[in-house]
Amino acid sequence: MSTSSTLQRAGIALVAALTLGALPHAATAADTATTTAAGTTTAAAKPSPWRGGWATSPQMPTAPFAPNWSEQGFANHTVRQVVRVTTGGTKARIELSNRYGTKPLTITGATVALTDKGASVKAGSVRHLAFGKGRSVTIPAGGTIHSDGVPFAVRALQSVTVTLHLAEPTGPATFHTFSSATSYRAAGDHRADLGGAAFTESSDSWYFLTGVEVSGGRDARHRDGIVTFGDSITDGVGSTVNTNNRYPDELAERFAAAGTPRSVLNHGIGGNQVTNDTVWAGEKGIERFKKDVLTEPNVRTVVVLEGINDFGGSGWPADFPGGPTPEVSAERLIEGHRTLIRLAHARGLTIVGATLTQIKGSQYDSPANEAKRDAVNHWIRTSGEYDAVVDFDRALADPADQDRMRAAYDAGDALHPNDAGYRAMAEALDLDTL
Repeated sequence: MSTSSTLQRAGIALVAALTLGALPHAATAADTATTTAAGTTTAAAKPSPWRGGWATSPQMPTAPFAPNWSEQGFANHTVRQVVRVTTGGTKARIELSNRYGTKPLTITGATVALTDKGASVKAGSVRHLAFGKGRSVTIPAGGTIHSDGVPFAVRALQSVTVTLHLAEPTGPATFHTFSSATSYRAAGDHRADLGGAAFTESSDSWYFLTGVEVSGGRDARHRDGIVTFGDSITDGVGSTVNTNNRYPDELAERFAAAGTPRSVLNHGIGGNQVTNDTVWAGEKGIERFKKDVLTEPNVRTVVVLEGINDFGGSGWPADFPGGPTPEVSAERLIEGHRTLIRLAHARGLTIVGATLTQIKGSQYDSPANEAKRDAVNHWIRTSGEYDAVVDFDRALADPADQDRMRAAYDAGDALHPNDAGYRAMAEALDLDTL
C-alpha cells in the first residue's frame, strides 16, 4: 500500500531461560551455507529440514519517505537487527540477500543471539555463524546465501538478534523499507557485544537480512508453513513500532495460543503492486511471488492481499521515485491474481484470496477506484478461483458505511489499519483453512 510523504514515519506513515547448545557443531549437508541467484526456483518444492521462523522481502535501495542507510550502504559498520520468530526450534540459520547489490557483498562476520532489550542481547546466547569454510562470506551481486546451521534453542514468538559486521564498503544495500522495528548501527566490529552502548544510530528498516530459519524442536511439522503476500497492509504500516502487531504477527500468536505454533512469513512490501513494477516499492507481484514465496521451505498456504496500489498508483505524486504508475483496470488486476493462483497451484500450494480493504476518505478515494475495488472483491468472493477467501473488507468495515474503515481500526489515514485493525484481520482468518 502506498504511503504519503506528508505524514511522519514514526506515527502511521501514509502510506524463561533457554538452554543453548554449547557443543561444537559438525555441519551436515542441510546445514552448510548455500548461495543462489535471485529468483531461482524449482518445479516442485523440495523437502527441507528447515522452516521459516521469520522473513521479509528484499527491496532496491531507495529513500522515498525518510532517510535510511540503503543508498549509501556501510563501511566498517556493525548492524544489529531484532526480529521475532513465529515457530521455535533447536537449530537456526540466517538468509542474507544481495539481490539489488551492484557488486559482491562481503559479510565479515555474523552472530545470532537471544534479544534482551533494545540493542542488547542475553549473556550466553551469542552464536557465531559460519558460511561453509569460514565466518566471512562474499555474496555475488544478485545473490542470496544461507549461513550454516548452528545449535540455537528458541521458542515460538521469541525475539532473536542478528548482527552483521561489514568491514568493507558495501555500496548501496539491499534492504526492506518498512520494518516497523528498530535496527541499530555501530562503527567497527561489535558483532559479539552483549550490551548495546556502541550502537548509537538507529533505523526503521532491515538491511541484507531476509530470513531466519529454524529446524528441530517440538514445533517441527511437515510442510505447514504460511506466507502472507501483499502490500503495506501485510507489511504492517500503521502498526506500533517494535510491538509485532502486524496481522501476520497476530496470526502467529493465534496459532501459538492454540498450542500449534506455525511458520508464518511476512512477504508484504509497502506500495507494492500486482501488475506494475515500481522504483521504490518492489517488482510487480506476479514476478516477485516466484522469488519471495516459492523459495520458502515447507510452505503449504499463501494468503494474498494486494491490488489497491495498482488502482491508486496512477495518482502518486510526480516527486515519488519513478512517479505515478500506469492506470490499471479491474480486469487487468484480476488477470494478475489469476497468475498468482496458477503459480501457487503449480507448486502444490493452497492459495487464499483476501478482499481489498476500504479506501473511502483516503488519498485513493475516487468513484473510479471504488468501482474497481468493488469489482475485484466481487470476483474474489464469488469466482471460486481462489481455494478459499478471507473477507478483510467486511472485517474492517464501518457498520454505518461499508465503504469506510471502522474508526476504531483506522491508523489515521483511512487506508491503513492500526494495531486493533490488524488484530481483527488475523481473527478473520480461519485456522482450520490455513
